[in-house]
This record gives sequence, structure tokens and C-alpha cells, in this order.
Amino acid sequence: MAVVAKWMCDRDNSMFDNKKDADAYDKMLELAEGFTALLQEHIPGVDETQAEEFGIFLSKNKEAVMLACKGRVEALAEIDNDAAPSNVSPLAAQA
Repeated sequence: MAVVAKWMCDRDNSMFDNKKDADAYDKMLELAEGFTALLQEHIPGVDETQAEEFGIFLSKNKEAVMLACKGRVEALAEIDNDAAPSNVSPLAAQA
């Protein structure tokens, strides 16, 4: 019987085939958590779910956001929500 190594993200129990992808995903979620907290702190009455979704969206598109902050605002128009492939595979799907 073969042993297959898997890495699990502590934040949402997502599984990955390699440590590099797991670490990158964990960092993305950490940044999203920071964006979410910032939105909730500075926008009174914001819905928690929407703040979390927007935090994740900003985190997944951090490169475009950074370019926009550096003056290349058109980078935001290049964001394609469906273009980023997901490397997350739930445990139930692998069973």
C-alpha cells in the first residue's frame, strides 16, 4: 500500500498535494482575514459575510491591487474572477 503525503491548511482544513501550495494558500487566507477585519472596522454596519468575501477577493487578487496602489489603476480592470484555478480539494471529494 502506498502512502501519499497531503498538507492540510489549519484555517479551513483544505488539502494540498505539496507544502508550497498549502503555505501559499494559508498566507492568502491570513491576508484575507486582515482585509476582512479592516473592512469591518472602518465600514460601520458592513455584513460579515460580504466583508469576508471581499477580503478573500482582495487577497486572491493582491498583485492587481498592489499595481493599482502604485498608480496602475487599469490593473483592477484586468481581474478575472474565474481565471484563477483552485488547487483546493475537499477531503470528501477524495474519498
